[in-house]
Amino acid sequence: MNRTWEWVLLILGAAGFAAATSSSLLEGAATATGLMSVWLTARQNLWCWPVSLVNVICFFFLFRDAKLYADMSLQLLYFVLSIQGWIVWMTGRGAAGVRPTRRLTGRQAISAFLLLAALSAGWGHVLARYTDASIPYLDAFIASLSLLAQFLLSSKVLENWLLWITVDVLSVGMYAYKELYGVALLYAVFLAIAAGGWVQWHREYRRQRTASLQVSDAEVGI
Repeated sequence: MNRTWEWVLLILGAAGFAAATSSSLLEGAATATGLMSVWLTARQNLWCWPVSLVNVICFFFLFRDAKLYADMSLQLLYFVLSIQGWIVWMTGRGAAGVRPTRRLTGRQAISAFLLLAALSAGWGHVLARYTDASIPYLDAFIASLSLLAQFLLSSKVLENWLLWITVDVLSVGMYAYKELYGVALLYAVFLAIAAGGWVQWHREYRRQRTASLQVSDAEVGI
């Protein structure tokens, strides 16, 4: 499909979904930019990052109004990580459009799990004790998992999509409970896109590995 028509359809589709599901202009803007950002990320398109920055600003104010303070403060970190991701994706890419995808090692995965457990427990305790957060520990766990997923995404690590899939499943239930039905539906769509992102990135990673092994074999043959 022509690139211009892809952009037109993406913008129209995101705007139409936002208009149909959002109860306010702010929620609509968050929904539309969120859809565009995640779709572009799954496609490994560098435009995902500037769109993500706009989305982060929208969600900051939306979560503030809903008293989801962990998610609200998370947007500040997302803003920084989005800038980092934009830089990382543009460096070390050679002739490719973006930096090649890599995978977590076993040691990195264990470290990430321990960090997630500690951050979720500590953050949840602070929210429960010092704020009027509605569902502090679930809010803190989703926020912590999202932060880790965003860091892996910014670092171009394949496993980010597995974390986002988990985040999306939990978020659908949490936002429905908070009666943010437009956001809940948005996360259901995010879930579908994340699953597609995992498939697409994994396929691309396998192609990279195959090409790398072929080059290595050719060098050995020489």
